Amino acid sequence: MIVDRVIVGPFASNCYIVSVESNKDGIIIDPGDEAKNILQKVSDLGLDIKLIVLTHGHIDHVGALKDIKEATGAEVAIHIDDAKSLSGWRGLLKSVLVPGLSYPVPPSPDRLLGDGDSLDADDLHFEVLHTPGHTPGCICLLGEGVVFSGDTLFNYGIGRTDLPGGDYNQLIESIRTRLMVLPDDTVVYPGHGPETTIGAERSGNPFLSG
Repeated sequence: MIVDRVIVGPFASNCYIVSVESNKDGIIIDPGDEAKNILQKVSDLGLDIKLIVLTHGHIDHVGALKDIKEATGAEVAIHIDDAKSLSGWRGLLKSVLVPGLSYPVPPSPDRLLGDGDSLDADDLHFEVLHTPGHTPGCICLLGEGVVFSGDTLFNYGIGRTDLPGGDYNQLIESIRTRLMVLPDDTVVYPGHGPETTIGAERSGNPFLSG
């Protein structure tokens, strides 16, 4: 599996372009901004994007969704509990996170996800882990020895819980029961910041001690 990271937008969000060497099909995870840069990377890699997955509905992870969807024709998937964030975007998402910035209204999702669902694009296979706490419908994607953690777990940090729908205790419970049970060598690709491993977070993340 090949993971290419494009850092986008004012919140330095990680957009991931995931593919395999054996074919040219790919997945985009969290197209938060700078659609032109994301699409240029896709073109440089010669990929055919089959699926766009949103780890949650905040604007810094969906801001470029409309343009990416129109350019690729890919299916859009988000957890059912965050799907309403897309339709309610002109309220919570825009006013709370990025006042004064303008983004195109994102399209409706093609697929509503639930815990345990499978996401497949030819040779790419991931399991949906529902990890609420940052938002009610936050998910992580597990497969191929890695987990894309969105804004649930960061390198020695965790997602914020002070926005509407956030719940600190629920977030910690999600991390402990869904992520900390994974093997230590599982690579974590977070929604912001550098990659890490489950083992490193288990032993050193200050929010998970005690």
